[in-house]
Amino acid sequence: MTGNSTLVLPLFCLQILVLSGCNRKYNNGLPPAFFPDIEINTEEIWYEDLDNPFVLPEPPKYFSDPIVDGEFSRDRVLTEVTDWWIEYWTNRGSGDFAIFLKRMGRYSRIIDLRIESLELPSSLRYLPIIESGFRPEATSSAEATGLWQFMRATAREAGLKVSAILDERRDPVRSTEEALRVLKDHYERFSSWYLSLAAYNAGPSRVTRLIREHAPLSPLGDSLYLAIYPFLPKETQEFVPKFIAAATIARSPSSYGFDPVEVSEVLFDEVVLTDATSVDVIAQAAETTQQVIEEMNPQLIRGFTSPGSETRIMLPSGKGEIFKRNYQLVPKDERLSVLEHQVISGDTLGHIALRYGVSVSVLLEANPGVQATRLRIGYWLKVPAQQD
Repeated sequence: MTGNSTLVLPLFCLQILVLSGCNRKYNNGLPPAFFPDIEINTEEIWYEDLDNPFVLPEPPKYFSDPIVDGEFSRDRVLTEVTDWWIEYWTNRGSGDFAIFLKRMGRYSRIIDLRIESLELPSSLRYLPIIESGFRPEATSSAEATGLWQFMRATAREAGLKVSAILDERRDPVRSTEEALRVLKDHYERFSSWYLSLAAYNAGPSRVTRLIREHAPLSPLGDSLYLAIYPFLPKETQEFVPKFIAAATIARSPSSYGFDPVEVSEVLFDEVVLTDATSVDVIAQAAETTQQVIEEMNPQLIRGFTSPGSETRIMLPSGKGEIFKRNYQLVPKDERLSVLEHQVISGDTLGHIALRYGVSVSVLLEANPGVQATRLRIGYWLKVPAQQD
């Protein structure tokens, strides 16, 4: 998050986020006549605009990264795994890797800005390749979620909101902010990017314990990673060399037979809602489509914002003022167009319909695939709100 201060209004707080080239720039806001009663702050940020792509430049040959080009990156212990993944992604897995690179273009600028501000190795921009394939909605079998694959408990420790309504692990901006901060914290703790990555995967407590048990007298640094490498979990042993392989290809894709990465940039507006509001209502107020709002806000896992707490929403560029004007006209009792009901033992569609004052046919229409005679306990049913 940035240090900008904003004025929280009863309905929402509006921030206009502005891009300008590739340099981070700030200004003092828009002319007073734009919103005379609202403080407006600007921040450079990025999102997808497929109509205006530019190619992500490959690093110059003299560029050195402390992870990919570090002293131990070609150590025999790591090389075997690194080379295996490079061979796989350039042959059998080349189709998948091409997709990863294409998705990466959507989020590169979000990540690069944070990396630059924290002064981190630029290769960390490629970490979501091996974590999620750059899919914000990706969820592992262990229920790690998002671009950076946060576990629920770790996400909350990092300051991300995770609830049945909102999951900021799926928010490309918020999850990137916290993932990079966590990696930096690990580096400051272990004085090694290899140990930082190992701690990101296996947990800092486990790495600390392994150091204490197997290399208590060794100085902090990359050599300590090799000292505990044999005792790391198998997944973590593979994590660092797999990352090095992904970064090696992704930072110079043409050298491995892939197309250059096209990075798309766009302006978008950000609003902060403090009232429960359905995605379709947000879309109507912003005069855009529900699909656009859903694609820009994958953190809204139930289709509406949290009641009684701030929720940051991204809108297409230029829609902030329109949303402000239209949203104020929406009666509070009409902002939530859909509710949710979790099926419990004994529930029937008839009972649920009666409880919410809607018809069974309306419930069936709102929940395609649901069978009236076979309700699954724990399933979330969408219930259109009754309008007067």
